Amino acid sequence: MRALARDIYRAHRDRWSLNEALAFADALMSDRYLEVKAVGLEVLARYRRDFTPVVLARCRRWLERDHSTNWATTDEMCGVVIGPVLVRHPSSMKEMRAWASHTNMWVRRASIVGLLPAIRRGETKAAVDLVYDIARRLHRDPHDLIHKAVGWALREAGKVDPVRLEEYLRANVKAIPRTTFRYAIERFEPRKRKQLLMV
Repeated sequence: MRALARDIYRAHRDRWSLNEALAFADALMSDRYLEVKAVGLEVLARYRRDFTPVVLARCRRWLERDHSTNWATTDEMCGVVIGPVLVRHPSSMKEMRAWASHTNMWVRRASIVGLLPAIRRGETKAAVDLVYDIARRLHRDPHDLIHKAVGWALREAGKVDPVRLEEYLRANVKAIPRTTFRYAIERFEPRKRKQLLMV
């Protein structure tokens, strides 16, 4: 899919702007096949230097309209589009709080997975703080795929500050779903994992 997206980009890069790439992604995101959606997202990702908050709003619309009803497409969108928008426009990160309370599960998943590129790129303080804030909001979510996403994000935040993660887990052990807890502690050494599981 990436190779195909690269070829499409090369064929059109002299004529397309971000607007044309968004229109192309729009057309493909409504397709039923994951592979078609992936091509749309990968082509759009090639315009990341031009990303504006408009792209974030478009992603939310795709999620709300159920154009991404699986973790693979949602996480791909977070990694190559939503995350880069948030890295380029950090002031947009605060919008993720509203996404975390959305009725659509995929919007809620994107609210926390979309922050991972900012953490990995070193935009740590605001992104890490927001991961913990959103995690608290999502602990009561009924969906296992949300529990896994929250655990994943907490684990990534723990790479930046493992002491903070351990303190958070100990302080919130009764509120955190077991799946989230297990994902979050994966980077701790075995003895520490065992201790935390007994809290």
